[in-house]
Amino acid sequence: MRSRAVRYLCFAVMVCALSFVARKTSGQSAGTAWPASAPEYKLYMVGNAHIDIPWLWPWPESMSVGLSTFRAALDRMNEFPDFKFAASSAQLYEWAAAADPGLIAQIRRRVAEGRWDVVGGWWVEPDVNMPSGESLIRQGLYGQQVFQQLLGRRAKVGFNPDSFGHPGTLPQILKLQGMNNYVFMRPAQTEKALPADVFWWQGEDGTRALTYRISYSYGIRGSDIDSKMHDFLSKLTEPTSDLMIFYGTGDHGGGPAKDAINAILDIEKQPGAPKILFSTPDAYFEDIASRKGLPVVTGDLQHHSVGCYTAVSEVKKDNRTAEMALETGEKMAELASIVAGSPYPKSDFTAAWKKVLLMQFHDSMAGTALPEHYIVAHNAFGYAKEVANQAIYRAAEKIAWQIPTADPDSDYLVVFNPHAWAANLDVQYDLGWGFHNEDIISDDTRLEDEQGNLIPHQWTAGQTVAGARKGLVFKAPVPAFGYRQFRLRKKQVVPAAVSAVHATETGIENEHLRVTFAADGSISLFDKDAGAEVFRGGAGGARAVVTDDPSDTWSHGVRAFTDEIGTFAGASFRVMEDGPVRATVRVRTKYGASFMTTDWMLCAGAHSLEARVSLDWHEHLKMLKFSFPVDVQNPVPTYEIPYGFIARKANGDEDPGQRWIDVSGDRNGKPYGLAVVNDAKYGYSVQDNDMRISIVRGAVYAQHQPRKVEPGGEYIWQDQGMQSFRMVLAPHAGSWQEAGIVRMAEELTAPVPVIYQGIHKGTRPQSASFLAVDVPDVVVEDVKQAEVGNDLIIRCYETAGHAAHATLDLGMVHRQWTGDFHPLEIKTLRVPLNAAGKIREVNALEQ
Repeated sequence: MRSRAVRYLCFAVMVCALSFVARKTSGQSAGTAWPASAPEYKLYMVGNAHIDIPWLWPWPESMSVGLSTFRAALDRMNEFPDFKFAASSAQLYEWAAAADPGLIAQIRRRVAEGRWDVVGGWWVEPDVNMPSGESLIRQGLYGQQVFQQLLGRRAKVGFNPDSFGHPGTLPQILKLQGMNNYVFMRPAQTEKALPADVFWWQGEDGTRALTYRISYSYGIRGSDIDSKMHDFLSKLTEPTSDLMIFYGTGDHGGGPAKDAINAILDIEKQPGAPKILFSTPDAYFEDIASRKGLPVVTGDLQHHSVGCYTAVSEVKKDNRTAEMALETGEKMAELASIVAGSPYPKSDFTAAWKKVLLMQFHDSMAGTALPEHYIVAHNAFGYAKEVANQAIYRAAEKIAWQIPTADPDSDYLVVFNPHAWAANLDVQYDLGWGFHNEDIISDDTRLEDEQGNLIPHQWTAGQTVAGARKGLVFKAPVPAFGYRQFRLRKKQVVPAAVSAVHATETGIENEHLRVTFAADGSISLFDKDAGAEVFRGGAGGARAVVTDDPSDTWSHGVRAFTDEIGTFAGASFRVMEDGPVRATVRVRTKYGASFMTTDWMLCAGAHSLEARVSLDWHEHLKMLKFSFPVDVQNPVPTYEIPYGFIARKANGDEDPGQRWIDVSGDRNGKPYGLAVVNDAKYGYSVQDNDMRISIVRGAVYAQHQPRKVEPGGEYIWQDQGMQSFRMVLAPHAGSWQEAGIVRMAEELTAPVPVIYQGIHKGTRPQSASFLAVDVPDVVVEDVKQAEVGNDLIIRCYETAGHAAHATLDLGMVHRQWTGDFHPLEIKTLRVPLNAAGKIREVNALEQ
């Protein structure tokens, strides 16, 4: 008996020893003494489950993942009375409510108890660098609406841990959505050094959000909690002893498992351990809101995975096109609703915006999801664009039908301006659909406005080759947020137009600019008004540079793409148009197996040059950039970001931006610069004076380090084949603000509705304006019907970084509003349709 007892004792000792070794080798630090300062710290343990809606799985799988994760979190609450949970993304809750209303009812009860924390406030956890400012507003508008409807409360904490960077305008947007706090994780300390992980983040407009950067991960598992907590406390330099640690299985959902909760309960019992709380982000921020001495961080929060801003060109262009189409659709539909009694398709717009917001999920917009997802994304954006186009043209027709036409021997076009300023809009409209009506588009036509004023026009090749079909090209002067009817009269003897713009195979020239083409397809650009070349050395503008890009789909660990390995070259030239309205030269170049066609277009009287680019790309592990070496000293690059702009260093880093980038500096003691506006790109870099736009990569779909692409391997490569985009080059004396670059971006990217009219009676005037703003720095970005009720909603913002005093002439409702804007301020106005109702400034939730 005694020997058996000895054997049992020895066996028990051995098991304990092996268990201790196993726990040590697995990364746990059980038995490790806590630092003497540990009891001074209060650690808020936040159970959560990050769910990537599309990533390495299709989005429908996330419906199941969300349901099972929510069910598991409720089960843990039943088993552990102190356990608390936080979850974001209104889309997941809406799916759950449709599949299991009883589940949502249980969550609602836990929310009321304070154990289930509704965070995020957005439709999904989106990328926040590429969606427009209005898209980020809609993330909160529809997200908070669903949270209130399903769970009885709105989120107070912005929560976006997995997104790859965060623009400096986000604090104001969060505050306007009812969120004064923000949680993120990327960039990490190695990518963006911060004075602390808890800080006041001050946005470009001065708004502050109390912000927390997650250490380690949003998904620490149970086996790692003890060791991570020890490591966390050993490295702390925070200005506060109250900190959050996030735990729970993420990416594909799951949430906190029992072993994680038990590990936390075990740590609570250890001598000398920190004070442990099962808690939530809401509770944490409430506890530290009045804490003194927290550092202030200004600017944006970058750099992580910079290749994402160029991967999958199609989703980038689809996103921007859908955003601008929906904004224009809402403007037109609300205008027609108010002035012509047309029904406003509110539910259609809501469905379309939700499609766009879902596709803005960070791995979707980043180009880092499955190849099949981008078929889904293209179709989703297509749905949104179709909703927008239906709204645009039904509204335009409703108004145009009320504008009389009288002469059956004339053609009439009504052009609509969706901007709150008078604009000279580019119009190209094909006419001559028959097979025997060549006289309709003969050279002796006269185009005139409603006053009979001559409008210069020209004919160009139509999109099809049938009958006498050709494109009518003209610049349409249209009043602010209004329309103008144009009449094309046939067989009218008119004086031959004297063209101020000319093209040859070597260049294009008008009154203000002279463009010369080089043998490699690059350009020189001479600014006649400034009397100098725009590009350093007088050449090399728009040089198509190919760089080596062996990085993964995200470009982990990369800050810049600078290893040049070639250029597009071997240019051929052809004159396509030669005035009097515009001149166009087509330039064809090639590199490797890839080909590019660029139509350089210069209009009479224009101070800017447009490029329409078609690229047939067939390269792998390479990046294409367009280089613009601006001839200035002390260059300062400025990028458009959501509802604002930011100036960054000219250090060559790859940075996200939206529709435009500008490099300005000193030239002969005076300010000078070049802005480039585009309709499809988001990646940029500036090294000294060399401004570059990132056009395309050739990465493998969802290749993530440490996995390597093997030479000769068979993979699905991104961005192979055709893509197209537009750019406008705008050299300017003075600042980019004085040059009106924001308005230029709006005019390039917003649709221009054109209605061909039949012959009919009408009572509406041939030209009208319904909304105008009296200062150039305030842009009216959105006009829509309120989500609740039928009030008019107008959203506008200050674009130049200067205080402004502005008056909005609301002609559509016969009212005016005047107010003051601080720099980069976003204002949302709620306008009752009855004249007695007061115009109110409301938040982004329209309240």
